[in-house]
Amino acid sequence: MEKETLVKLTGGVNQSGVRDHNERLILTVLQRHGPTPGADVARLTGLSPQTVSIILRKLEKDEILRRGTPIRGKVGKPSIPMELNPDGVLSVGMKIGRRSADLLLIDFAGNPRRQFSISYDYPFPETVFGFLKSGLTDLLADEPDRLRRRVCGIGIGTPFELWRWHDLTGIAAEKFRSWKDVNFFSEVAKFSDLPVFVVNDATAACHAEHLYGRGGEYRDYFYFFIGSMIGGGVALNGTVFEGNQGNAGALGAMRTTSPLGESQQLIDVASLHLLEDRLIQANVDPAILWVKPQDWSSIARYVDPWIGSTAQELAKAALSICAVIDFEAIFIDGAFPTDVREELVARVKRYLVNQDKRGLIPPRVEAGSVGENARGIGAASSPIFRQFLLNTNAGLSVS
Repeated sequence: MEKETLVKLTGGVNQSGVRDHNERLILTVLQRHGPTPGADVARLTGLSPQTVSIILRKLEKDEILRRGTPIRGKVGKPSIPMELNPDGVLSVGMKIGRRSADLLLIDFAGNPRRQFSISYDYPFPETVFGFLKSGLTDLLADEPDRLRRRVCGIGIGTPFELWRWHDLTGIAAEKFRSWKDVNFFSEVAKFSDLPVFVVNDATAACHAEHLYGRGGEYRDYFYFFIGSMIGGGVALNGTVFEGNQGNAGALGAMRTTSPLGESQQLIDVASLHLLEDRLIQANVDPAILWVKPQDWSSIARYVDPWIGSTAQELAKAALSICAVIDFEAIFIDGAFPTDVREELVARVKRYLVNQDKRGLIPPRVEAGSVGENARGIGAASSPIFRQFLLNTNAGLSVS
């Protein structure tokens, strides 16, 4: 019965196939600018008013777009803007983390409609895919059939080379290393016919910030996301750039130097697993780091020194990154409370003041706005981005 229910989800929004360039262009403009009259859409895209009118009518007929509130106050009849229809496209996303996994359903506007989470000691494959299989049915249980047909795919945000990050031994280690041979597409195909899109988890978080956060304020920027392990994302030409092998922004592997002069990776000096280790050494239950809603006020004495050391490393890494590409801004977000993020950003700014910046134009340092849910929302946005929006790093451009 479950299989039959999921098979029905493969129709609907996918029947028209991949949206063509001009449709993607218009949808991208509306996603970026919000409700916009047809005349302004034509100006922003460079398309003729007639072409825009035809495409807008088609997308409205397909229920991908809807009419917004009339704009009054000008000479002549009110202008009617067009906007994305939140019910027009739905998408499922799963974030695979070191200590937990999130499964959520978002609409075309990026709003999470329903979400489930599980915690574990280690993300073994059978646990993760079992969660997706059972959760997918529960996720859509309350949605009417007409909206189930609007689900365009499943996005999975996962650390690349997942099999490498564990401290297990023996049979458990062998079991974890089985991730190396896991084919995500084949595993999901066992219980769903929805198209699957796999993306690096930090890149997914960058997608979330770019589409639904503050990323649209800048054309080129670098994005830090700090979870159990630190990762990053790159935005160029107004689009998240995933790289030739989908691993752009893998700054966790960036080299840094310890106080004793030893070469280390950034992942070893600027990740939440370091705070987790501090709590364990102090006989404090680290589970507080993953409890939602997040409140770390009771462990402030451990959090504050972690913020200080992490900020120093991020300041150095930010300048190294900007020595390669002249980024306008550096965004910082992570799986932590808002007050922790704000303090971390403030300290990075202070540390940058005293760094050697010869030959560099210092970037703006900004706080991300999506927060700890960014990886899940970004994973869910991947099917939407790939099928409906414009990738300006694929030889295409938006005015």
